Amino acid sequence: MNKPRTAAALAAVLAVDGAIHLYWATGATWPAADSASLSRAVLNADVPFTPPVLVPLAAVLAAGAATLLARGGLLRLPLPPAAARWGTRAIAAGLSLRAVAGLVWLTGLGAAPASTFYLLNAVVYTPLCLAAATAAWRLAR
Repeated sequence: MNKPRTAAALAAVLAVDGAIHLYWATGATWPAADSASLSRAVLNADVPFTPPVLVPLAAVLAAGAATLLARGGLLRLPLPPAAARWGTRAIAAGLSLRAVAGLVWLTGLGAAPASTFYLLNAVVYTPLCLAAATAAWRLAR
């Protein structure tokens, strides 16, 4: 495994996700028609897509990206080296939990097979989380 390349790729995924959250914080709802449709497509629930919800999520994603870059040796943070290792483990655990939830939703439990969320979960969310979790666990070693 090329540690810097893996760290950069994972950090890019988190950074793009964070940028999308900031985009939605402006009130934009693309690719959905409105915020209710967006919430159901992304989260399978009705959750407000407002700045107080989205900006902290974007900040957490940015911190995660920085942690991954530090773990890959691409960024120096004013923290002990163990912090990047444990932070990477936390990211890997979070991605693993989301991947497992996605697999459960693929059974139809908690997600209607005819919904947009179900399709996006099957084609985008769960495969991405499975791949990213695997890479993050390798990086955390």
